[in-house]
Amino acid sequence: MLDIRRIRTEADAVKAALARRGIDTSDIDRLVQLDGRQRQLASERDELRSQIKAMSKQVGLLRRDGKAEEAEAAQQESRDLGDREQGLAGEAATVAEEIHDLLLRVPNTPSDDAPDGGSDADNPVLRVQNFDPDSFGEHQRIPHWELGTRYGILDNERAVKISGAMFTMQRKGGATLARALLQYALDRNAHRFEEVRPPTLVTSETLTATGQLPKFADDAYHLERDDLWAIPTAEVPLTSIHRDEILDAADLPMRFMAATSCYRREAGSAGRDTRGMLRTHEFDKVEVFAYVAPEQAEEQLGEMLEGIEATIADLGLAYRVLDICTGDMGQSHHRSFDVEVYAPGTDQWLEVSSVSWFSDYQARRGNIRYRPGSGGTAMVHTLNGSALAVPRVWAAIVETYHRADGGIDVPDVLLPYFRGSDRIA
Repeated sequence: MLDIRRIRTEADAVKAALARRGIDTSDIDRLVQLDGRQRQLASERDELRSQIKAMSKQVGLLRRDGKAEEAEAAQQESRDLGDREQGLAGEAATVAEEIHDLLLRVPNTPSDDAPDGGSDADNPVLRVQNFDPDSFGEHQRIPHWELGTRYGILDNERAVKISGAMFTMQRKGGATLARALLQYALDRNAHRFEEVRPPTLVTSETLTATGQLPKFADDAYHLERDDLWAIPTAEVPLTSIHRDEILDAADLPMRFMAATSCYRREAGSAGRDTRGMLRTHEFDKVEVFAYVAPEQAEEQLGEMLEGIEATIADLGLAYRVLDICTGDMGQSHHRSFDVEVYAPGTDQWLEVSSVSWFSDYQARRGNIRYRPGSGGTAMVHTLNGSALAVPRVWAAIVETYHRADGGIDVPDVLLPYFRGSDRIA
């Protein structure tokens, strides 16, 4: 969430930054109003507390001097002041709750370097690698769901029987490919990121810390009996590893990676990219995440993006990098880039990674601080990226590596994970 002190002192600048997202900024005006009211109530409450304290001393002196009647009158006045003080405290608590609820809904301010735009159509393409549309043969222009059925490696019909629509099941070489991609991504990042296997069911507080709640509740799976949520990404538990803690500056940057299943209801996606592996309720992904000091954030963002690009490039896939514009950013994002791979069978660019810097937005929600050299504490900055999301990379590999004479070649970097086989036959 945004810092209320920043809104208090820089309301116009905050509104101008949020306006770049194309959103209504009236919530900022409301927050300024509520913040002023809360501080007024706090001042009045503190003044009453001071009066009550002084009155209590006066009562004691009057009783000591034997002035019982005057003491009783002063005691009653003190009680009346106490009732007023409790009323102010209750009103202040109500205002504070409204401020908190509004702050949870106000998105992050975009970086000055983020390009302006109104939707994903305005995202600049920074670079395109390994892409020549004329280099793909007709055997590569077959959608992966057709190839998956042909080779018995994708069995969505039985997945739907087991779990319902928009669930998938890989079999034989397809299952091996999915597992290989996870291990490949973990191995690629093991030299810089600590591997973690976090829980995939988390509390509401954990989901709130990343910005998933309250805004995206309809897109998440909720186990109401236990008030637990299935994670939409490992970013959620990784962000909260050090929630409500103070880190040492010497330990930053602190980096984690995790391979987990992810769960998304995909509300409103009916009929849109739901064939094959393109959009599913459950999928596997390797996530990378970092806590950093503010001055380390931009360098860490560049390193993450470079590492993810290299991971995709070494798979031999055509890909491109997009600079996400202000109108297409997620609620928590301060700066963001997408990596998309080209899938020749569907003739589509498929998003396979989003690399994002959240400034202190998530850390403020999760109360994650560090001790800078200047003393005191400050909020860390958080970053995350999809090191490799299996479904769409899987689809692009199956289509790109399909052979004219049959079968699907295994990319060289995945051979160590295929038990001696070099082809899905």
